[in-house]
Amino acid sequence: MRRFGMLFLVLSLAGLSAAGENWPQFRGPHGDNRADDAPLPLTWSEHKNIVWKTAIHDKGWSSPVVWGDQVWLTTAKADGKQLFALCIDRATGKVQHDRKLFEVEGPSELWARFNSFASPTPAIEEGRVYVHFGTYGTACLDTRTGQTLWQRRDLHCDHWRGAASSPILYGDLLFLTFDGYDKQYIVALKKQNGQTVWQKDRTIDYKTTDGDAKKAFGTPAIRIIDGQPQLISSAAVATLAYDPLTGTELWKVYHGGMNVTAPPLYGQGKVFLCTGDGGLRLLAVRPDGRGDVTATHIVWKVKNKNSVPSRSSPVLVDDLLYMVNEAGMVSCLEAENGELVWQERLGGKFWASPLYAGGRLYLFDEDGFGHVLAVGRTWKKLATNKLDDGCRASPAVAGKSLFVRTLTHLYRIEERD
Repeated sequence: MRRFGMLFLVLSLAGLSAAGENWPQFRGPHGDNRADDAPLPLTWSEHKNIVWKTAIHDKGWSSPVVWGDQVWLTTAKADGKQLFALCIDRATGKVQHDRKLFEVEGPSELWARFNSFASPTPAIEEGRVYVHFGTYGTACLDTRTGQTLWQRRDLHCDHWRGAASSPILYGDLLFLTFDGYDKQYIVALKKQNGQTVWQKDRTIDYKTTDGDAKKAFGTPAIRIIDGQPQLISSAAVATLAYDPLTGTELWKVYHGGMNVTAPPLYGQGKVFLCTGDGGLRLLAVRPDGRGDVTATHIVWKVKNKNSVPSRSSPVLVDDLLYMVNEAGMVSCLEAENGELVWQERLGGKFWASPLYAGGRLYLFDEDGFGHVLAVGRTWKKLATNKLDDGCRASPAVAGKSLFVRTLTHLYRIEERD
């Protein structure tokens, strides 16, 4: 019996170091909401395939991130006066760290009405987690002790209805996005100490003085194009690509729209962009140009604009794009030309982005329903599951586990014998 226990421990530790065991940022390792080979469960409920369920205090819509034996996320008082980072033990669901990081005097009342004060998702790596609350502060924490290693509270904009752009890591840099009512810029910090490496204002002709039309909530993505990294960052009205090391602007495409949320997707030689509220809605762009490429590098624009989400993000699997809009309309499009393959209505309201794993799509709505669909050129719903509360955060995956944050709890969902 003792020998069996030691063998189980060795196998468990080996599993924790295997590929696919970490989910380090918003929408996963590559920012595309894919966990390709993860053997996630098809069905679950409050009494089935739940490893643990942990209450998360106060209010936050940030997604969980996973590294090793820890799960991190943020939360905040509903009025925004106190901002927190939480660490949950991956094996047991117990709270390891609950740090109050910032106190805020006079937080925006608009945030409380339209958003949470903890919507940006953290970024995590070995030994460090980076948490961001927009204009109210950014901090780097030691994942073992939970103590603050550095913080910045001098990077500001008027987010108007709240912050939602998540930080991302690349090499030695941490990237933050500030597309506010009053100013719009992106900044790269040294991840070791938080010092600014470069900061660039958006070079966008918004054609308006209305700051409400200049806001965006997008998270950038690093994509390797022709062997070179590009920091592709969607804003209101336009998307820009930068050299991540220097901030040099590489190309720009105008597409209209505001309140952009979806990170850029890349595949088949094209960047796929959602433009939020208004504009072209969904388009594909070749990312090999320089300067303003609006007239030369747009490959296609979607025809059925009403089906395109303005809150959640599409997912690309092979040669097909899948997406769900706020009203529960699920669409499958040809990535090559944007043509509709199929479209069905699930119903419900969706903010969380679809997740791909093991040949399936996982979609979570605001009423607690988790739908599982088969990927492919034919619509096929495999299961509909129910939790007590709904989601505005996108799910995370590590190993065989699905980590789902509802409005009140964090779940670890896994196939159980």
